[in-house]
Amino acid sequence: MSLSNLFRRKPTSTILQQGGDGEHSGLNKVLNVKDLTFFGIAAIIGGGTFSAIGNACFSGGPGVILLYVICAIACGFTAMCYAEFASRVPVSGSAYTYAYVSFGEVFAWIIGWALLMEYSIGNIYIAFSWSGYFTNLLEGFHIHLPEWLTINYKSSHAAFLESKAGEGLSAWQNAPTIGSLKIIFDLPAVVINILITYLVYKGTKESKNFSNAMVYIKLAIILLVIIVGAFYIDIENWTPFMPNGFGGVMAGVSAVFFAYIGFDAVSTLAEESENPQRDLPRGMIYSLIICTIIYIVLALVITGMVKYDLLGVSDPLAEIFALKGVKWMLFIVSIAAVVAMTSVMLVFQMGQPRIWMTMSRDGLMPKKFAEIHPKHKTPGFATIVTGLVVGLPIFFTDENFVLDFTSIGTLFAFVLVCGGVLMLSPQSEDELKVRATKGKFRIPYINSKFVFPAIVVGSSILVHYLFPTYFGSSFDFSEGKIATNLPLVVFFLLCIVMSFITFFKNLSLIPLLGLISCCYLLTGMAVSNWKWFGVWLLIGLVFYFAYGYKNSKLNK
Repeated sequence: MSLSNLFRRKPTSTILQQGGDGEHSGLNKVLNVKDLTFFGIAAIIGGGTFSAIGNACFSGGPGVILLYVICAIACGFTAMCYAEFASRVPVSGSAYTYAYVSFGEVFAWIIGWALLMEYSIGNIYIAFSWSGYFTNLLEGFHIHLPEWLTINYKSSHAAFLESKAGEGLSAWQNAPTIGSLKIIFDLPAVVINILITYLVYKGTKESKNFSNAMVYIKLAIILLVIIVGAFYIDIENWTPFMPNGFGGVMAGVSAVFFAYIGFDAVSTLAEESENPQRDLPRGMIYSLIICTIIYIVLALVITGMVKYDLLGVSDPLAEIFALKGVKWMLFIVSIAAVVAMTSVMLVFQMGQPRIWMTMSRDGLMPKKFAEIHPKHKTPGFATIVTGLVVGLPIFFTDENFVLDFTSIGTLFAFVLVCGGVLMLSPQSEDELKVRATKGKFRIPYINSKFVFPAIVVGSSILVHYLFPTYFGSSFDFSEGKIATNLPLVVFFLLCIVMSFITFFKNLSLIPLLGLISCCYLLTGMAVSNWKWFGVWLLIGLVFYFAYGYKNSKLNK
């Protein structure tokens, strides 16, 4: 096995032929810029709005809006890098395809494997959250499902071991048994996964119409939540602004970043876009801007309505109106949550099969995954497998585990996309062709030779002035602090190294800032996140060397 073969790159011309009108045509091109923007909104406004935002506010207080801004900036830079790649390589596959062009095969495999984790595990979390809101909605109509059909087995068992009163313990005590095995599973989560898989299998046009309708509904309801909630704001609840310091704000990075990962899924729909080189970049950037504004306003409203320490619940929007006694809003919030999370599952469930399909085209996955259904014009087999990959873990995992697991995989993908753009020389022939073609997005080249080092120095001075103990505490490697501080120190070294590199290489500023900001967000991940992510990558590399390496089209 030659080491150089691990970094073999796929020519852009070959990728365009496979994903365009050549070797693998067959997907319906029915999406315009409005549809792509709505798909982005559908994916971004969901679990992050109706579930994860509560834990973020509980950890960071009103200051969590700073984290939303930081994540939005990081995602903004990254979205521009995605848009650059989407303009150059308008095919399905998202960051996987982009890494294949810029870094080579082994990095493409790693990022493709990480994206499979992102979409499938992200949908498991959304399915659990959807189930909670849907169950509450049924209760509003006096329809009660048994507890053993509304909770996952792991959570119920944990409640039993801790003798914690509530739904979990009740489910454990009342569940039917087969032998010694208790029958406990989240029925609504399983059912919604089956329905979404069927809809995605049926066709892109049907999915588009369904998604657009849901986006209109949830935007209207979120606007109502903001308007009604504004009348109950008490500005004293915004003090202290950062009750747990900036560390408390950053502790919510997994929850906040999870809210933003949806725009990544838009790039998987390239081959179903009418004009991907023009519309994909616009769809990603428009949806990111709209959703960032919504998140910041929503975070201010809910932290203004009640104290931040009351928001550490799975359904924060319902909780704030329950605490204020606005009962009629509880019903509306439940409807909005069900609609919003359904649309998120739809977009994620569309994204993953198209990554399976693209990896299969390259020989890294079995050929069956690349098959297009002759009638529905969708990757039928890959869609069914996706439904199974999402559906089966619902029976034996819980939502807390999957949230952190998803965020770290997404950030890793974003780092490689930004790095990939840096590796594409702005003086290359392909770049000049893109710049000469009207209507195609391109990142404006800003020489970071002096700008980036100045940003690093200026930011360091500002942080030291605002938080005098920040750097001192960051280099504290005493027992219990090394796991938290070591990633920060590595990040500081990365900034210094990149300052020298950009001084001599004249790197483009925007992708460089995207790379650095995403790396900073990675420092907020817990050790357990890195551990599980490492295990997942190790499993992926075993599969690659056992199957993908020798079956790769580039190997043949």
